Amino acid sequence: MSHIFSGLFIGIAFFAIFFLFLRSKLESKNNQLETQYRILNSQLEEIQEVLTDIQLRDDQMYRVILQAEPIDSKIRRGNYQSGNYIDLQDQTNMEIAVNTTKKIDEIRRQLYIQSVSFDEVVNMIKNKEEMLQCIPAIQPVMNKDLRRMASGYGMRIDPIYKTPKFHAGMDFSGDTGTEIFATGDGIVEFQGWQQGYGNTVIINHGYGYKTLYAHLNGFVSKQRVGKKVKRGDVIAYMGNTGKSTGPHLHYEVHYRGKVTDPRNHYYMDLSPEQYDEMIQITSNSGQVFD
Repeated sequence: MSHIFSGLFIGIAFFAIFFLFLRSKLESKNNQLETQYRILNSQLEEIQEVLTDIQLRDDQMYRVILQAEPIDSKIRRGNYQSGNYIDLQDQTNMEIAVNTTKKIDEIRRQLYIQSVSFDEVVNMIKNKEEMLQCIPAIQPVMNKDLRRMASGYGMRIDPIYKTPKFHAGMDFSGDTGTEIFATGDGIVEFQGWQQGYGNTVIINHGYGYKTLYAHLNGFVSKQRVGKKVKRGDVIAYMGNTGKSTGPHLHYEVHYRGKVTDPRNHYYMDLSPEQYDEMIQITSNSGQVFD
């Protein structure tokens, strides 16, 4: 009987030694794996910092230069599904593995979005020449001596009601029939009568830009909605239609649906000295024609 107990004791002892050895090996492997995950996490964080810098350059420099909207942060982050990591979360001591897998998935999505963004930027650069031709960049009337500028953009006194109001464009004075020019390449989007504006032409230049020409006496006979026009083409003639107190052109520039100051869009027409003079002329707060 003593031999049986002795043998049993020895078996248990060997099993215990084997179990402790195996446990020690597993703990060593686990610690090694955990160390590797921590190193990998550190490297991923460095990669994320570089990617974040690239994204900022894309949004705040490349797209600003090309006058394009930045990519929405929600699109950059992607749409994460927590269920994708349930299998990993159910395993013991795998929190680091879960976090690492999440980071890899996030960076992979962001890299894809950034790759698409750079493709768009490359295409915009290729189309830069066309875009520059379309953006409004000259005065809508012949005005080398700046004598035709009547009133500018901003708060002005209404000529009829004599109360302050926001003037959404710039007024150019002149005789009825004075030629009006397209200020950039585009397509005639509207031609007809608008309440308050009288005879009106609206040109869609693309790239978020539209220009409006109001109080016209008449339109160019061959022109119609949908017709392509080039910068410098005569599109209409100055008049006194709509809510107007005298012959003039009311000119507006819209960018992405909002009115902007037309004075920022005459850079092909004016020297720096002329631009300064124009600012002084159009900054008056007196009456406007409309």
